[in-house]
Amino acid sequence: MSPVDKNVRRKHPTMSEKLNHLYHEYVSRDFITELIFNPRYFWISAIVFLAAEIIVNIVIIQKVKYTEIDWVAYMQEVEGVANGTWDYTQLRGDTGPLVYPAGFVYIYLGLYHITSRGTNISLAQYMFAALYIILLTLVFRICHKSKKLPPYMLIFICCTSYRIHSIFVLRLFNDCVAMVFVYAAINLFIDGCWGIGSLVYSLAVSVKMNILLFAPALLLAYLYCLGLKDTVKQLTICAAVQVALGLPFLLENPVGYIKMSFDVGRVFLFKWTVNWRFLPEEIFVNKLFHLALLVLHAMLILLFTKTHWNRYLTNYAKLLTVGVETDMACQLLILPLFLSNFIGITVSRSLHYQFYIWYYHTLPYLLWSTRFSVVFRLLVLGLIELCWNTYPSTWWSSGLLHCCHLAILAGVFMNRPTDQRTQQLKKAMEKIN
Repeated sequence: MSPVDKNVRRKHPTMSEKLNHLYHEYVSRDFITELIFNPRYFWISAIVFLAAEIIVNIVIIQKVKYTEIDWVAYMQEVEGVANGTWDYTQLRGDTGPLVYPAGFVYIYLGLYHITSRGTNISLAQYMFAALYIILLTLVFRICHKSKKLPPYMLIFICCTSYRIHSIFVLRLFNDCVAMVFVYAAINLFIDGCWGIGSLVYSLAVSVKMNILLFAPALLLAYLYCLGLKDTVKQLTICAAVQVALGLPFLLENPVGYIKMSFDVGRVFLFKWTVNWRFLPEEIFVNKLFHLALLVLHAMLILLFTKTHWNRYLTNYAKLLTVGVETDMACQLLILPLFLSNFIGITVSRSLHYQFYIWYYHTLPYLLWSTRFSVVFRLLVLGLIELCWNTYPSTWWSSGLLHCCHLAILAGVFMNRPTDQRTQQLKKAMEKIN
């Protein structure tokens, strides 16, 4: 072989050399370790799990028997609208009167027509399976953007969620639709699309009122990041969506629509409660107990506003002002939103089994916002899963659920921002500038 041929060979590696290089770069032990533990590689594992979830949901629909709970009632409620009834007080189903805002009506009215008046259950299940994949995509994007969770947490998010799969493809609850909208809104907020985000957030509220649990932190985010003038603009967008969707019902019976769709005083049935089973029923339905929970809710919001959200959102606004896109910036907005929702759930007057979807996908993020050990974090997740899968609920499952909730709140509180951490952020920003 001539010297020229040898030089050409050096410049153009053989196929064997290329494969060897790829092996050492992508199949090495170090790279596999990174795929498992490094949050920067979260998106790679997420793609794999999304593909697996498509298959899992198809298998569930094909092999597991559908369980009728609220679907027929939903169809009966929107059938009244299909027949020309716009008075909310006249819309009812087997489970009672319609108690959800107008967005719910339009979405399930669409499903009513698509599924042949609600009779094609299989088609509805596949639509909710697609909805579940969309929700996971939105949640995974939040996790990837924040660089908070290690990729191995996908195993626990996807593989231990028996009840979550059931809520979507075996029960078809409206809670699923509402949570897809809210995660879409959070993605828009962290991308800086505040106006569209507010619109989508309001759509979520129009499906189910529990989405308002995010509102305290979102209002503070508006004020800190956008200022008073733009906050009024965002609130106007939210209000306009509600008025526009509810307009036909408001024109027919405004008092009836507002009373039925935004009834904050609704009394829940004790037999379905997941979180207060250890209480006597007379205390569970007592209005003084409800008032005490409301006061506690307000106190916790004020506490975390003072200890966490003020600093988080102030620093987030500063980073936005200088145009800096960092992992930390994303976290400073996400945690207040997730925590605001979690506080509301912790002091809720009652939690039913389908309400698990309200916060299931935020629990790993909240636990990774504490200083707990990984073992303890996983233990708390496992115990919460145990509580939600204990049917019917018992005094010990309800009590244990409260203990887990309080542990998370205490962990996040103890990991509150300090002057030293704030100073480190200021120094980092000064270097950037």
